[in-house]
Amino acid sequence: MHNHQNHQQQQQHNLLESGCSDHHSKKLSGCHSEQSEIEVHAEQAHSQDHSGSCCSAVDANGLDEENAQLAAVPVIGTERFSWRVTGMDCPSCAKKIENAVAAIPGVDSVRVLFATEKLVVDAPPDISLRIQDVVKRLGFTLLVAQATATTAPQAARFGEFGPLLLLTTLMVVSSLLNHINPTLSRSAFIATTLVGLGPVAIKALRLIRSGTPFAIETLMSVAAIGALLIGAAAEAAMVLLLFMIGERLESYAANRARRGVTTLMALVPEEALLLQGTVRKRVPVANLRPGDVIEIAPGSRLPADAELLNPFASFDESVLTGESVPVERQQGEKVVAGSLSVDQVVQMKVISEPGKNAIDRILQLIEDAEERRAPIERFLDRFSRYYTPAIMLLAVVVILIPPLLFSQPWHVWIYRGLTLLLIGCPCALVISTPAAITSGMAAATRRGVLIKGGAALEQLGQVQTIAFDKTGTLTEGKPTLTDILPIGALSERQLLMLAAAVEVGSHHPLAQAIIQRATEYGADLPLAQARRALAGVGVEGVVGGKTVLISAPGKPGLLGGKWQSQVENLESAGKTVVVVAEDGVPIGLLALRDTLRSDAKQAIAELNVLGVHGVILTGDNPRAAAAIASELALDYRAGLLPEDKVRVVTELSRQRPTAMIGDGINDAPAMKAASIGIAMGSGSDVALETADAALTHSRLLAVAEMIRIARATHANIRQNITIALGLKGVFLITSLLGLTGLWLAVLADSGATALVTANALRLLKKHH
Repeated sequence: MHNHQNHQQQQQHNLLESGCSDHHSKKLSGCHSEQSEIEVHAEQAHSQDHSGSCCSAVDANGLDEENAQLAAVPVIGTERFSWRVTGMDCPSCAKKIENAVAAIPGVDSVRVLFATEKLVVDAPPDISLRIQDVVKRLGFTLLVAQATATTAPQAARFGEFGPLLLLTTLMVVSSLLNHINPTLSRSAFIATTLVGLGPVAIKALRLIRSGTPFAIETLMSVAAIGALLIGAAAEAAMVLLLFMIGERLESYAANRARRGVTTLMALVPEEALLLQGTVRKRVPVANLRPGDVIEIAPGSRLPADAELLNPFASFDESVLTGESVPVERQQGEKVVAGSLSVDQVVQMKVISEPGKNAIDRILQLIEDAEERRAPIERFLDRFSRYYTPAIMLLAVVVILIPPLLFSQPWHVWIYRGLTLLLIGCPCALVISTPAAITSGMAAATRRGVLIKGGAALEQLGQVQTIAFDKTGTLTEGKPTLTDILPIGALSERQLLMLAAAVEVGSHHPLAQAIIQRATEYGADLPLAQARRALAGVGVEGVVGGKTVLISAPGKPGLLGGKWQSQVENLESAGKTVVVVAEDGVPIGLLALRDTLRSDAKQAIAELNVLGVHGVILTGDNPRAAAAIASELALDYRAGLLPEDKVRVVTELSRQRPTAMIGDGINDAPAMKAASIGIAMGSGSDVALETADAALTHSRLLAVAEMIRIARATHANIRQNITIALGLKGVFLITSLLGLTGLWLAVLADSGATALVTANALRLLKKHH
């Protein structure tokens, strides 16, 4: 049956494939009522008349506050600047840059996107140089945002590891001198400390001035200076060396976590071979526009989303979809940017605007995901703001109270207080959650799952019920004509030709199935005149002077008892039935059936193993829904309008955390009502924008993998928090008792950071 949303989805898909990314067109379909498949023709004009008010409703209610912020444009008088930032070791670096830039007068807004290393600032044009200067003074490098990772200067490598190598060399020399001349060795350790302290203290002062007073650099500087004052120069030098090693470990972990994003960014070539008649011309990818024809050599990647002009060709889409086997594409089919041409030179017609191809959209979603942090991550961020000042206050109390009230030796308690300062660094705690979430999201992406942020990942791990849309989710969404049943003297061929004549011009899958079968006979289709939609009835046209109507079988009085029984039998077999009538008299039935996805049964079985219960929510007739539900051993609710789906999903969510999986357009309201919405990718841009997560290559098996990854990530976060707080707690007590010194404290801090990072990286290697 032709349903309204699926027809609208096809319209949206056609618009998107032709390069249209207009917000109105993307949001139009989600708010119309679902009807029977035949009623699409009747409601087409009506939906266009009322699309304005519908869209405004979606804009008002469908966008959450975070998305509204992301979609915001610079205020009048400001421009949006974008740079690539190098040198960030962990999310706290991003916060330092944000604080510093936000403190500049005139800056309207600032965001640092850690995953894609991007700084986005809305500010007047005349202060862009000042922004660059402030970030540079913090010790970070700004590059043009479009530059890839390979454009970073090689000299940066020495700048990154040079201070560590120098300090290590000085430490070795100072230690060797200890066996020759202890006095000279102490002087060497003091010099080593000053060399290591210089850049750290300078950065600490800049951070204090920019609004980040309790950074690790500040704690390290105070501890090192204090250690020098009480004669513990060797330990001060060791503290700084271990701090530098810890920073390099964090940098390594950050780069590992970002590697997937970097690889994605490198998939799009910088140049394309543009065809202009018989002339071939190399042009920058940014110059490509929809409609341009480009040529791709074997082994080269597509620079934009494009439509195949060759009769057929094979493409390796594994990096984007996880599908290792090359995919055979036919003429006119869409191939996404980053895909690799496998076996021949192909000509393609560009269909995406610059900066809006599939990879650009995924990168944008990754950036947006950073705004949607997990609740536990937000809690730890707030906790760390109070944790460090509290520990610093405790350190002051430890330094002052025993000597003043109990006449204890000053140098002993100063030393213990300084040790406590290093315990106050919250790095391991702050990185414990984002490191795990980033790794979990990267692991999911490798399996063809795009999860929009930590909040969505956390919700996924709690899901106990999944509501499935039927058409296009559990089924392929490509129905085939299974039965042609003439009533009276007509032949099957004549019946089919009449139906196809009325359906010509429709892009709906069911209409296409009828037309495709008719064209297999080889004859030209008759042309229907006066085609029009009848609200609540179907679609009709005049063929050979007679009015031909295609209608749902539920119209009262249309069929007699015998044929009504036949309709029920066909629907019980899971088929969709339409009636063809001529001048009001039924002349035949057509039955169509959609096939189950090949992995549907296995996917449901794996979800059952995880203890996740499934239910089908569909607008199809109950008998067709029952047939599919029986085959998959699932519960079902049939004959549902979108508002009914919202009601059912809301009821399910009250009982247990519920996910809704649909096509991302007609199921959008239900997705919003669910604990988490999951979209089947199926090449639809709208699907990626609507839901909290998307199966980018529409493998149902990925649902179970997604939940396993989410649960593993949640367990990893708990482990990381235990490691971070556990080590802090142990060394807090041992430092107060004088059992551990400065270098052990910083080793515990760096060690905790390294441990939680290494633990998080296990998610990347985890086989689910």
